[in-house]
Amino acid sequence: MLRAIFFNDFGWKLFSLLLAAFIWYTVHKIIEEPSAAGEANTASPVTYGALPVFIVATAADMHLYHVNPDQVSVSVSGPSDIMSELKEDQIRVTVDLSKFDSTKATLQPVNVAVPGGVTLVKVTPAKVEVVAPSKP
Repeated sequence: MLRAIFFNDFGWKLFSLLLAAFIWYTVHKIIEEPSAAGEANTASPVTYGALPVFIVATAADMHLYHVNPDQVSVSVSGPSDIMSELKEDQIRVTVDLSKFDSTKATLQPVNVAVPGGVTLVKVTPAKVEVVAPSKP
């Protein structure tokens, strides 16, 4: 009885097993290809120096503060086709002062916005000093 379960229609069972293995292998290769292609197509990091730091603040406070240094260096990476067309003005560097309290820390983090497909690698310096207006 047990032998009949395994050996009845053995040809169909073997065919089904081979077909299932082939389908699994095909799906497995399709899933792996995009990640392997993405790794091979990634260019080495590109550094853009002297990018201006823009201040984001309320309209009333916008011109009261400035940052030191007012320029940063940004390293980005991504696929070589995107990196070959990337321009310096497509990278936006900001410091958010909308909730800034001058009585607390004067160092604020630098925020960097990059286009889609581009990865931020490093910002130098990562924080800038906020210089408040001098009181008369």
